[in-house]
Amino acid sequence: MPASVVTAATDAATDAASEPIVEPIVEADAAHQAELTLAPALLAALPLAGRVITGDALYCQRALCEQIRAAQGDYLFVVKANQPSLLAEVALLFDQPPPGETFAFAFAHGTHGSRHEERRLWASAALNAYLADLGWPSIGQVLRLERRCVERGVTTCQVRHFITSLSPGVAASRLLVLARGHWAIENQLHYVRDVTCGEDASAIRSGSAPEVMAALRSTHLALLRLAGWRNIAEAHRYHAWSPGKALRLLGLTSA
Repeated sequence: MPASVVTAATDAATDAASEPIVEPIVEADAAHQAELTLAPALLAALPLAGRVITGDALYCQRALCEQIRAAQGDYLFVVKANQPSLLAEVALLFDQPPPGETFAFAFAHGTHGSRHEERRLWASAALNAYLADLGWPSIGQVLRLERRCVERGVTTCQVRHFITSLSPGVAASRLLVLARGHWAIENQLHYVRDVTCGEDASAIRSGSAPEVMAALRSTHLALLRLAGWRNIAEAHRYHAWSPGKALRLLGLTSA
């Protein structure tokens, strides 16, 4: 199971063209409850003022939202079934909007190899007062993000919902960048470590060996990224066939 992640991104609400600076904080404990217990202390150690904290559904908790706002930060959290009432209310708004209700909207698309993605985001402040009455602090907007992917003739569609303290003054395009940036942490870091590098399947458990192996994985990923590789699985195959080139990544040459 991939470790959950809380990310901090520079709040560019006044500069929609700037890109978020994302700082991942990886929890070592795989148990969700332990991660949630550690989150307040980790947030307290960060300078949250002027930053946007993004997190998986595990962190969509009233207390964490309140802590972030008290530190003059903003939050953007995924909403899933662990908050069933909140999820139902947000989904209902977008499924059956009130008469005359309009949503802020953003669209983006891109092609990655054989995969073409389209991302649509809708945002609304219509639930702000209602959710405040339910104890959700400083709600600025609720969001729906739809991701449509076509790869080798197969189409998949994924819908996710979010809450954020960012006001309607923050453009929907900026919210789309923040939401996508959060998932980039999972895709570029955790999935690569857990699956591509086999960390989840590792049987190394004793002594300091797990920490040593984690450091080695981090080093080899950094070397591949610096060498310009974006697809780590492809880089592994390439260097498996050309071990001499793997040595040259370390500044060494084969005999």
